[in-house]
Amino acid sequence: MLVWLFEWLGQYYSPFTAVSSLTLRALLAVITALGFSLVFGGRVIRHLRTLKYGQAIRDDGPQSHLVKTGTPTMGGVLILSAIGVSTLLWARLNNPYVWILMVVMIIFGAVGWADDWLKIKYKNPTGLIARKKYFWLSIGALFVGGSLYYIATQQPDMATTREMQDLLLPVFKNWIIPFSAVPFGIAFIVFTYFVINGASNAVNLTDGLDGLAILPVVLVAAGLGAMAYVSGDVRFSEYLSVPYIPYNSEVIVVCGSMIGAGLGFLWFNAHPAQVFMGDVGALALGAMLGTIAVMSRQEIAFAIMGGLFVAEAVSVILQVGSYKLRKKRVFRMAPLHHHFEEIGWKETQVVVRFWIIAIVLVVLGLMTLKLR
Repeated sequence: MLVWLFEWLGQYYSPFTAVSSLTLRALLAVITALGFSLVFGGRVIRHLRTLKYGQAIRDDGPQSHLVKTGTPTMGGVLILSAIGVSTLLWARLNNPYVWILMVVMIIFGAVGWADDWLKIKYKNPTGLIARKKYFWLSIGALFVGGSLYYIATQQPDMATTREMQDLLLPVFKNWIIPFSAVPFGIAFIVFTYFVINGASNAVNLTDGLDGLAILPVVLVAAGLGAMAYVSGDVRFSEYLSVPYIPYNSEVIVVCGSMIGAGLGFLWFNAHPAQVFMGDVGALALGAMLGTIAVMSRQEIAFAIMGGLFVAEAVSVILQVGSYKLRKKRVFRMAPLHHHFEEIGWKETQVVVRFWIIAIVLVVLGLMTLKLR
């Protein structure tokens, strides 16, 4: 059934996908998603205001954030729409990795949408019940792990099958963790589950200040796009000693769509924000980044590039764990960006300084390609 579907999609033709150059299509995906966001952004914000989809602010958050109450949320719908339209126009639709990313975007976006809608309906920042939320997020992550494992086992070259599952260690040329040695892809699927769910929730935790999360998402998408381009090209993958992933080159078009959509959203999300992305955007974008990292076998490099997201998530884990065990807090407030607000940094200072850190981390992550 899957083989027939992709053969049928292989005959898909339009003036857009007729462009043969992958790099050109990726750049056109950036421009298309950016243009879509800018053209429809104002209309989406006005519609959200009409529906009174305003953000409910946490009572235990910084008092300075109370002025944000009522700012339209669920702006992630604009981001995901721009990504979907741009990807479908410019990507080769017979590539299974493209469809996996689109399914991830829909599943995680739907969970985030339900969470946002419940927060708005009941004016309660807690939203969707935790067990229901993580059940559906787990379904999405396991779908990715199972799909990628199945695709890996269909490769005619056993070496490629192994490379599509084993964990690559940056810097060390020949050091790997052989997930492919574990039967039925259990190790690979479980690891994929944690990478995707961890990335999704980490981006969601980071999305707490105007513009804070979206630019690092754009930067990491650009870094992962470079990783995907390298691993999807036989010559570059051999030269840089990274696994060759046959379907991965087309992922750069999706990354281009994410970059354009993110920059377009930042136009409206910059301080003072006219709209927030909400869980519908943050959960989906984080899951897509995690999925691309797994597809490229660059999970550790992804952790470096997305170190800002990691720090935000770790700050919450440490804060909750410390309070439960010792009844003491590690930070004045978690996630980490709130801690810096509490010690006197202005919101714009926190955002710009975190952006600078994100830029440095993405550069460091890309450097691992050459340090082998």
